[in-house]
Amino acid sequence: MPERDDKTLEISGINITHPDQTMFPDAGLRKGDLARHYHRIGDRMRDIIAHRPLSLVRCPDGLKGDCFYQRHVNRGFPDQLREIDIAEKSGGTGKYLYLTSVAGLIGAVQMGTVEFHPWGARTDDIEKPDRVIFDLDPDKELDFAKTKKAAFEMRDRLSDLGLSSTAMVTGGKGIHVIVHLRRTVSWDDVKGFAKTLATTMADDSPDRFTATMSKEKRSGKIFIDWLRNERSATSIAPYAVRSRAGAPVALPVRWAELDDIDAANVFHVGDMENRLKRACPYLGGQADLQTLSKSILEEMQKQKPADN
Repeated sequence: MPERDDKTLEISGINITHPDQTMFPDAGLRKGDLARHYHRIGDRMRDIIAHRPLSLVRCPDGLKGDCFYQRHVNRGFPDQLREIDIAEKSGGTGKYLYLTSVAGLIGAVQMGTVEFHPWGARTDDIEKPDRVIFDLDPDKELDFAKTKKAAFEMRDRLSDLGLSSTAMVTGGKGIHVIVHLRRTVSWDDVKGFAKTLATTMADDSPDRFTATMSKEKRSGKIFIDWLRNERSATSIAPYAVRSRAGAPVALPVRWAELDDIDAANVFHVGDMENRLKRACPYLGGQADLQTLSKSILEEMQKQKPADN
């Protein structure tokens, strides 16, 4: 990763301009540091998000400036970021970004990208999702211990259906519970399954959970966000830095270690070297795909509340 005389930094063949630009003032994290992070965890992250349409969170001026989501291609992106045409609900076609290499990650950083948010399907068969995500999003007043308890409960409910799951602390407030799937069902099936399970948990414990996005109904509760399972929905990628104070990192964790984690934002760029010495639970899940079978979908249909 040589430094150049003209104040650029070359990583994975990409010239990072203004590597000393401060991206996270409170953490002292610079653009070059961000590029080094994505290079360090690049192989692992590529194996998770490659060949998936992406939404990016770009902060060209760091956290002191404006950050914005970008879903569609525009001019100026490096060749290491690919394009794919995807039919949209409007009836038109949108050009979406995806990557196939570590260089694609670094190229996005050069364009001011901080966060990566992949779809739940791959570009070779965009209509067949390969994961279910439950985003446990707590009210800001709730203790993290309650979110962990909810994650374990979600894990156990999935296990009762014969499905194993992976946990990830998001770098924000919440926890993702993920089931990795064979590509055998439709978006409607995945969304219906997620909605029914979330709604069932909320009906069973209405004082603790809600499956409704409405802010008024979320006070003092954990919102089980099942909407991450819609066709064009995205979620934060494992190992991505969050565009939040302190530059926390979203990190997959083993269920056995989750109980000892004090918050969803405790991991940072400096922790990644040690984390890379451990097996990745998320990649472990991707290597052990499961089937959202007809019997599971039928069981969910039986549990579906009458007013849904």
